[in-house]
Amino acid sequence: MPLVTSTEMFKKAYEDHYAVGAFNVNNMEIIQGIVDAAKQEQSPLILQVSAGARKYAKHVYLMKLVEAAVADTGLPICLHLDHGEDFEICKACVDGGFTSVMIDGSKHPFEENIAITKKVVEYAHSKGVVVEAELGKLAGVEDAVKVNTKDATYTDPDQAVEFVERTGVDSLAIAIGTSHGAYKFKGKPELDFARLEKITNLLPGFPLVLHGASTVIPAFVDECNKYGGKLDGAQGVPEDMLLKAGKYGVCKINIDTDLRLAMTASVRKYLSEHPADFDPRTYLKSARQAIQDMVAHKIKNVLNSSNRL
Repeated sequence: MPLVTSTEMFKKAYEDHYAVGAFNVNNMEIIQGIVDAAKQEQSPLILQVSAGARKYAKHVYLMKLVEAAVADTGLPICLHLDHGEDFEICKACVDGGFTSVMIDGSKHPFEENIAITKKVVEYAHSKGVVVEAELGKLAGVEDAVKVNTKDATYTDPDQAVEFVERTGVDSLAIAIGTSHGAYKFKGKPELDFARLEKITNLLPGFPLVLHGASTVIPAFVDECNKYGGKLDGAQGVPEDMLLKAGKYGVCKINIDTDLRLAMTASVRKYLSEHPADFDPRTYLKSARQAIQDMVAHKIKNVLNSSNRL
Protein backbone atom coordinates (compact mmCIF):
# COMPACT_ATOMS: atom_id res chain seq x y z
CA MET A 1 0.00 0.00 0.00
CA PRO A 2 1.40 3.44 -0.91
CA LEU A 3 1.38 6.47 1.39
CA VAL A 4 -1.98 8.24 1.49
CA THR A 5 -3.20 11.78 2.03
CA SER A 6 -5.25 12.79 5.06
CA THR A 7 -8.39 13.60 3.03
CA GLU A 8 -10.37 10.41 3.71
CA MET A 9 -8.96 10.15 7.24
CA PHE A 10 -10.32 13.59 8.10
CA LYS A 11 -13.67 12.99 6.42
CA LYS A 12 -14.29 9.92 8.57
CA ALA A 13 -12.91 11.57 11.70
CA TYR A 14 -15.20 14.58 11.28
CA GLU A 15 -18.28 12.47 10.68
CA ASP A 16 -17.62 10.15 13.62
CA HIS A 17 -16.28 12.77 16.06
CA TYR A 18 -12.76 11.52 16.74
CA ALA A 19 -9.27 12.77 15.90
CA VAL A 20 -6.32 11.25 14.04
CA GLY A 21 -3.01 11.32 15.87
CA ALA A 22 -0.12 13.07 14.12
CA PHE A 23 3.08 11.85 15.77
CA ASN A 24 6.48 13.45 15.18
CA VAL A 25 9.25 11.07 14.12
CA ASN A 26 13.02 11.37 14.29
CA ASN A 27 14.48 7.85 14.03
CA MET A 28 13.72 4.17 13.47
CA GLU A 29 12.70 3.26 17.02
CA ILE A 30 10.20 6.12 17.27
CA ILE A 31 8.61 5.14 13.96
CA GLN A 32 8.45 1.48 14.94
CA GLY A 33 6.88 2.22 18.31
CA ILE A 34 4.22 4.47 16.77
CA VAL A 35 3.24 2.19 13.90
CA ASP A 36 3.18 -0.91 16.11
CA ALA A 37 0.73 0.88 18.40
CA ALA A 38 -1.44 1.98 15.46
CA LYS A 39 -1.41 -1.57 14.07
CA GLN A 40 -2.35 -2.95 17.48
CA GLU A 41 -5.23 -0.48 17.82
CA GLN A 42 -6.25 -0.52 14.13
CA SER A 43 -6.05 3.26 14.05
CA PRO A 44 -5.50 5.69 11.18
CA LEU A 45 -2.11 7.35 11.44
CA ILE A 46 -0.18 10.44 10.44
CA LEU A 47 3.59 10.44 10.80
CA GLN A 48 4.99 13.95 10.69
CA VAL A 49 8.48 15.32 10.21
CA SER A 50 9.68 18.70 11.40
CA ALA A 51 12.38 20.67 9.62
CA GLY A 52 14.68 19.82 12.51
CA ALA A 53 14.00 16.09 12.19
CA ARG A 54 14.50 16.26 8.44
CA LYS A 55 17.86 17.94 8.98
CA TYR A 56 18.87 15.48 11.71
CA ALA A 57 17.92 12.20 10.02
CA LYS A 58 17.99 13.35 6.36
CA HIS A 59 14.99 13.28 4.06
CA VAL A 60 15.93 10.07 2.26
CA TYR A 61 16.42 8.07 5.47
CA LEU A 62 13.07 9.15 6.89
CA MET A 63 11.31 8.34 3.60
CA LYS A 64 12.75 4.84 3.53
CA LEU A 65 11.89 4.22 7.19
CA VAL A 66 8.29 5.30 6.63
CA GLU A 67 8.06 3.21 3.46
CA ALA A 68 9.35 0.26 5.50
CA ALA A 69 6.65 0.92 8.11
CA VAL A 70 3.97 0.78 5.42
CA ALA A 71 5.40 -2.45 4.00
CA ASP A 72 5.71 -4.00 7.46
CA THR A 73 2.25 -3.11 8.80
CA GLY A 74 0.05 -2.57 5.74
CA LEU A 75 -1.32 0.56 7.45
CA PRO A 76 -2.58 3.51 5.38
CA ILE A 77 -0.07 6.14 6.56
CA CYS A 78 -0.01 9.83 5.74
CA LEU A 79 3.45 11.45 5.78
CA HIS A 80 3.26 15.11 6.76
CA LEU A 81 5.69 18.03 6.98
CA ASP A 82 5.21 19.80 10.31
CA HIS A 83 5.74 23.59 10.49
CA GLY A 84 7.19 24.22 7.04
CA GLU A 85 8.44 27.78 7.27
CA ASP A 86 8.50 28.69 3.58
CA PHE A 87 7.52 27.62 0.09
CA GLU A 88 10.91 26.03 -0.61
CA ILE A 89 10.81 23.40 2.14
CA CYS A 90 7.17 22.59 1.33
CA LYS A 91 8.07 22.13 -2.35
CA ALA A 92 11.04 19.92 -1.45
CA CYS A 93 8.82 17.67 0.65
CA VAL A 94 6.09 17.53 -2.00
CA ASP A 95 8.68 16.63 -4.62
CA GLY A 96 10.33 14.19 -2.20
CA GLY A 97 7.28 11.99 -1.62
CA PHE A 98 5.39 13.53 1.30
CA THR A 99 1.61 13.31 0.95
CA SER A 100 0.83 16.30 3.17
CA VAL A 101 2.65 19.51 4.06
CA MET A 102 2.09 22.32 6.51
CA ILE A 103 2.98 25.87 5.61
CA ASP A 104 3.25 27.85 8.83
CA GLY A 105 2.83 31.50 7.95
CA SER A 106 1.40 32.40 11.36
CA LYS A 107 4.35 34.64 12.17
CA HIS A 108 3.47 36.86 9.19
CA PRO A 109 0.72 39.48 8.90
CA PHE A 110 -2.66 38.10 7.78
CA GLU A 111 -2.37 39.07 4.09
CA GLU A 112 1.18 37.72 3.83
CA ASN A 113 0.11 34.47 5.49
CA ILE A 114 -2.64 34.14 2.89
CA ALA A 115 -0.26 34.82 0.01
CA ILE A 116 2.38 32.27 1.01
CA THR A 117 -0.25 29.65 1.91
CA LYS A 118 -2.02 30.07 -1.42
CA LYS A 119 1.26 29.61 -3.27
CA VAL A 120 1.97 26.35 -1.45
CA VAL A 121 -1.61 25.14 -1.96
CA GLU A 122 -1.47 25.73 -5.70
CA TYR A 123 1.80 23.81 -6.06
CA ALA A 124 0.91 20.97 -3.70
CA HIS A 125 -2.55 20.42 -5.18
CA SER A 126 -1.02 20.18 -8.65
CA LYS A 127 0.95 17.20 -7.32
CA GLY A 128 -1.93 15.58 -5.42
CA VAL A 129 -0.64 16.66 -2.01
CA VAL A 130 -2.80 18.23 0.72
CA VAL A 131 -1.91 21.33 2.74
CA GLU A 132 -2.35 22.43 6.34
CA ALA A 133 -1.88 26.04 7.41
CA GLU A 134 -1.95 27.91 10.71
CA LEU A 135 -3.83 30.98 11.89
CA GLY A 136 -3.08 32.34 15.35
CA LYS A 137 0.09 31.81 17.41
CA LEU A 138 0.73 29.13 20.02
CA ALA A 139 3.04 29.89 22.93
CA GLY A 140 5.97 27.60 23.67
CA VAL A 141 8.90 25.99 21.89
CA GLU A 142 9.09 23.23 19.28
CA ASP A 143 12.29 22.93 17.24
CA ALA A 144 12.67 26.33 15.52
CA VAL A 145 9.17 27.51 16.49
CA LYS A 146 9.50 29.81 19.51
CA VAL A 147 6.68 32.10 20.68
CA ASN A 148 6.65 33.99 23.99
CA THR A 149 3.42 33.90 25.99
CA LYS A 150 2.94 37.63 25.47
CA ASP A 151 3.08 37.14 21.69
CA ALA A 152 0.59 34.25 21.56
CA THR A 153 -2.74 35.06 19.90
CA TYR A 154 -5.93 33.03 19.61
CA THR A 155 -7.47 32.38 16.20
CA ASP A 156 -10.12 34.87 15.12
CA PRO A 157 -13.15 32.86 13.88
CA ASP A 158 -14.13 35.33 11.14
CA GLN A 159 -10.55 35.53 9.90
CA ALA A 160 -10.45 31.72 9.82
CA VAL A 161 -13.36 31.65 7.37
CA GLU A 162 -11.76 34.26 5.12
CA PHE A 163 -8.41 32.50 5.29
CA VAL A 164 -9.82 29.12 4.25
CA GLU A 165 -11.89 30.61 1.43
CA ARG A 166 -9.04 32.65 -0.03
CA THR A 167 -6.27 30.02 0.23
CA GLY A 168 -8.08 26.78 -0.61
CA VAL A 169 -6.17 25.09 2.22
CA ASP A 170 -7.25 21.55 3.23
CA SER A 171 -7.02 21.88 7.02
CA LEU A 172 -6.30 24.65 9.51
CA ALA A 173 -4.31 24.65 12.74
CA ILE A 174 -5.97 26.95 15.23
CA ALA A 175 -4.88 28.51 18.53
CA ILE A 176 -7.38 28.03 21.37
CA GLY A 177 -5.06 27.56 24.35
CA THR A 178 -2.70 24.65 23.59
CA SER A 179 1.06 25.26 23.59
CA HIS A 180 4.24 23.72 22.26
CA GLY A 181 6.66 21.84 24.50
CA ALA A 182 6.54 20.84 28.17
CA TYR A 183 4.98 24.21 28.84
CA LYS A 184 4.52 25.61 32.35
CA PHE A 185 1.00 27.02 32.44
CA LYS A 186 0.18 29.67 34.99
CA GLY A 187 -2.70 27.99 36.76
CA LYS A 188 -4.94 25.33 35.30
CA PRO A 189 -4.68 24.72 31.53
CA GLU A 190 -7.86 25.67 29.69
CA LEU A 191 -9.05 25.44 26.10
CA ASP A 192 -11.40 28.03 24.62
CA PHE A 193 -14.20 25.69 23.56
CA ALA A 194 -16.56 28.57 22.83
CA ARG A 195 -14.08 29.84 20.22
CA LEU A 196 -13.59 26.32 18.86
CA GLU A 197 -17.33 25.79 18.55
CA LYS A 198 -17.76 29.10 16.73
CA ILE A 199 -15.02 28.25 14.23
CA THR A 200 -16.56 24.80 13.69
CA ASN A 201 -19.99 26.29 13.06
CA LEU A 202 -18.59 28.84 10.62
CA LEU A 203 -16.63 26.15 8.76
CA PRO A 204 -18.97 23.12 8.78
CA GLY A 205 -17.28 19.92 7.65
CA PHE A 206 -13.85 21.53 7.54
CA PRO A 207 -11.05 19.72 9.43
CA LEU A 208 -9.34 21.66 12.22
CA VAL A 209 -5.99 20.85 13.82
CA LEU A 210 -4.60 21.25 17.33
CA HIS A 211 -0.86 21.74 17.72
CA GLY A 212 0.92 21.66 21.07
CA ALA A 213 -1.47 18.98 22.32
CA SER A 214 0.83 16.72 24.34
CA THR A 215 -0.57 16.07 27.79
CA VAL A 216 2.94 15.92 29.34
CA ILE A 217 2.16 12.66 31.14
CA PRO A 218 3.15 13.05 34.81
CA ALA A 219 4.63 9.55 35.06
CA PHE A 220 7.18 10.36 32.34
CA VAL A 221 8.02 13.71 33.92
CA ASP A 222 8.56 12.01 37.28
CA GLU A 223 10.70 9.31 35.68
CA CYS A 224 12.84 11.90 33.87
CA ASN A 225 13.28 13.89 37.08
CA LYS A 226 14.10 10.77 39.10
CA TYR A 227 17.06 10.06 36.84
CA GLY A 228 18.47 13.55 36.42
CA GLY A 229 15.83 15.57 34.58
CA LYS A 230 14.74 19.10 35.46
CA LEU A 231 11.10 19.26 34.44
CA ASP A 232 9.47 20.32 37.70
CA GLY A 233 6.21 22.12 37.06
CA ALA A 234 5.84 20.91 33.48
CA GLN A 235 2.27 20.26 32.46
CA GLY A 236 0.28 19.91 29.27
CA VAL A 237 -3.33 19.84 28.14
CA PRO A 238 -5.60 17.49 30.14
CA GLU A 239 -6.64 14.43 28.19
CA ASP A 240 -10.37 14.98 28.69
CA MET A 241 -10.12 18.38 26.99
CA LEU A 242 -8.44 16.86 23.95
CA LEU A 243 -11.02 14.09 23.77
CA LYS A 244 -13.75 16.75 23.87
CA ALA A 245 -12.05 18.73 21.06
CA GLY A 246 -12.55 15.76 18.74
CA LYS A 247 -16.29 16.32 19.01
CA TYR A 248 -15.97 19.91 17.74
CA GLY A 249 -14.40 19.42 14.33
CA VAL A 250 -10.80 18.80 15.43
CA CYS A 251 -9.67 15.98 13.14
CA LYS A 252 -5.91 16.04 13.78
CA ILE A 253 -4.09 16.31 17.10
CA ASN A 254 -0.31 16.72 17.10
CA ILE A 255 1.80 14.82 19.63
CA ASP A 256 5.55 15.33 19.98
CA THR A 257 6.58 16.25 23.53
CA ASP A 258 5.03 13.10 25.03
CA LEU A 259 7.05 10.98 22.59
CA ARG A 260 10.26 12.69 23.68
CA LEU A 261 9.39 12.29 27.35
CA ALA A 262 8.49 8.60 26.98
CA MET A 263 11.73 7.82 25.15
CA THR A 264 13.96 9.91 27.42
CA ALA A 265 12.41 8.56 30.63
CA SER A 266 12.88 4.99 29.43
CA VAL A 267 16.50 5.47 28.36
CA ARG A 268 17.44 7.28 31.57
CA LYS A 269 15.83 4.63 33.73
CA TYR A 270 17.40 1.73 31.83
CA LEU A 271 20.93 3.14 31.88
CA SER A 272 20.63 4.04 35.55
CA GLU A 273 19.59 0.48 36.39
CA HIS A 274 22.12 -1.11 33.99
CA PRO A 275 25.21 1.14 34.17
CA ALA A 276 27.49 -1.49 32.61
CA ASP A 277 25.32 -1.90 29.51
CA PHE A 278 26.56 -0.05 26.43
CA ASP A 279 24.46 -1.82 23.79
CA PRO A 280 22.07 0.65 22.09
CA ARG A 281 19.82 -2.24 21.09
CA THR A 282 18.88 -2.91 24.70
CA TYR A 283 18.06 0.59 25.90
CA LEU A 284 16.48 1.61 22.60
CA LYS A 285 14.35 -1.54 22.63
CA SER A 286 13.03 -0.41 26.00
CA ALA A 287 12.43 3.10 24.63
CA ARG A 288 10.59 1.73 21.60
CA GLN A 289 8.24 -0.21 23.85
CA ALA A 290 7.63 2.89 26.00
CA ILE A 291 6.63 4.81 22.89
CA GLN A 292 4.35 2.00 21.70
CA ASP A 293 2.58 1.87 25.07
CA MET A 294 2.18 5.65 25.22
CA VAL A 295 0.85 5.93 21.65
CA ALA A 296 -1.61 3.08 22.25
CA HIS A 297 -2.84 4.96 25.31
CA LYS A 298 -3.30 8.15 23.27
CA ILE A 299 -5.18 6.34 20.52
CA LYS A 300 -7.60 4.75 22.99
CA ASN A 301 -8.07 7.51 25.55
CA VAL A 302 -7.32 10.83 23.84
CA LEU A 303 -7.97 10.41 20.13
CA ASN A 304 -10.74 7.81 20.30
CA SER A 305 -9.42 6.45 17.01
CA SER A 306 -9.17 2.72 17.82
CA ASN A 307 -10.78 0.38 15.28
CA ARG A 308 -11.41 3.18 12.77
CA LEU A 309 -9.66 1.63 9.75
